[in-house]
Amino acid sequence: MEGENGSTGWNLCSDPMMHLFINALAASAGGGLTYIRNVIPHLASNLDVRVTVALPPQLGREFRSISNIKFLELEIPAARRFWFEQSQLPAVIRHSGANVLLSAGNFALRRSPVPQILLSRNSIYTSADFYRDLLSRHEYRNWIDTRFRAMLAKKSIQWADVTVAPSEAFAADLTRWTGKPVSAIHHGFDRDIFTRDESPLTADLEEKLRADDNSVRLLFVSHYNYYRNFETLIRALPSLRDRLRGKSVKLLLTCKLALGENPGSYRPEAAAKLAREIGVSDMLVELGSVPYCQLHQIYGRADIYVTPAYTETFAHPLVEAMSSGLPIVASDLPVHREICHDAALYFPRFSPDELTERVAKIDASAGLRARLTAAGKSRSMAFSWKEHVEKLLSEAAKLSGAPFGVPTPASKSRAMSS
Repeated sequence: MEGENGSTGWNLCSDPMMHLFINALAASAGGGLTYIRNVIPHLASNLDVRVTVALPPQLGREFRSISNIKFLELEIPAARRFWFEQSQLPAVIRHSGANVLLSAGNFALRRSPVPQILLSRNSIYTSADFYRDLLSRHEYRNWIDTRFRAMLAKKSIQWADVTVAPSEAFAADLTRWTGKPVSAIHHGFDRDIFTRDESPLTADLEEKLRADDNSVRLLFVSHYNYYRNFETLIRALPSLRDRLRGKSVKLLLTCKLALGENPGSYRPEAAAKLAREIGVSDMLVELGSVPYCQLHQIYGRADIYVTPAYTETFAHPLVEAMSSGLPIVASDLPVHREICHDAALYFPRFSPDELTERVAKIDASAGLRARLTAAGKSRSMAFSWKEHVEKLLSEAAKLSGAPFGVPTPASKSRAMSS
């Protein structure tokens, strides 16, 4: 039997408990890693669902202590991943006995053996700014590749039974793009988990941070890519130096603007060259990649969080920054306003002058800083990974036909044995 999404032979297992299969093979950097790292512990604590997760071995090692989730560590080169998912993963899912699939990497299975939820969280496919950016950099191969991936992402929304986006704004973009309804479930945040690691920073990081103790520190958490719009932020630095005369200004980056120092194929050399040409290289503090468990310490050493991104789907660092008490200056995107509300000042995404104005305004007003900090701490409490997982499982239960939220004999047995 074939469903509306093209899936064939939905063979739901006889166990009345819902069995969720998560395809996390694409979780290798950025938001994908953040998502899986936060969702897995909440799934592991839920006794009303069985979970099988397909993921890369390097990520699987992080979850070796979790015993009640089955992990399939599959070493699939990125170039072959889509082919593997479409041709071989369906058999793996059938063999697992799962009765619903969560595709967590933007692309769905065309013929899923079970009902399928797609998590769509890559806004570059719908961003005209991104395509213009690639052309301005003469990255024609990247432009063609992104167009091709966008076509697959669009088809994926048609293949999936349900598509979920991490924000209302991005869900609306996807609905306009595809003509198919897309649901929004906010990603979450757990402050206790985010801040629980108290291990000291490396000597290298401490040296870089101590060297600028008396500076006004701006923080931007991201590996280098084009859509985070590093160049607009760099172009703002000379005017910031002039506006905050008498104060040293430093921009803390959790990446390095050097070839081979960032995941993906984005080339940071132009950004580094721009910094040299306008004489602000000394204002950059390139921390490099910081372990997620220690990021809270970096937020704690900053004064203002800035993001000039020209497209976004959720932006986890904004929630992290709000929870850490940082006032925020963010590009004026619907997603940023949805996440931050009144905890940020906003500027036109390609205007270094307006970015400078917002930062200078916060620096000059203790009252404004206090208002933004209080609003941010309050707003950050609206995001919960536990709530995200519960809403996601509720969607999965509707598709699988398995009960969720009502203890089954199987879940009671698991509870008694744990």
